[in-house]
Amino acid sequence: MLMNRLNHQRGVGLVEILVALMILAIGVLGFVALQYRALEASAESTSRVQAISIARDLAERIRVNRNAFSVYQEEMQTASKQKVFRTNCTSTNCSDTDLADFDVSQVVNRAASLGMTMNIMDCQNTNNRSCIYVAWGDSSATDGNGTGDCTNGNAYNPTSTCVIMETY
Repeated sequence: MLMNRLNHQRGVGLVEILVALMILAIGVLGFVALQYRALEASAESTSRVQAISIARDLAERIRVNRNAFSVYQEEMQTASKQKVFRTNCTSTNCSDTDLADFDVSQVVNRAASLGMTMNIMDCQNTNNRSCIYVAWGDSSATDGNGTGDCTNGNAYNPTSTCVIMETY
């Protein structure tokens, strides 16, 4: 009788092990998905820190050279003027205009090396304030109706990857 019961139990231990391995595999897959999401969040965080640093750098340069604010705005809003400069201000004394031209090229080239774009535009719903836009990924540092714009009129585009810093 005991021998008969053992024959019916043959292979049950193997099935239990297979079920336990399947449960363990599902748990490991869940952990892998969490780890992947954590890496994505870390990369996004790094991009935000870099974008804030770049925007702060430009804002500080504008504060130092306040007399040429219109030059900063014009050059940041014209893509062909962003990355080139007329005078190297590290080795030559520059006028306010030349310094603004040099500053824009320095900051924009640094942003471009990180895969980011920049712009200066009027802030929405403020009185004569300007905002520095820094965008990365599939977003562009613009205001418009497109899906890749940082803002859409008065609203921040929630699917964009941008940092917007007010400067005055």
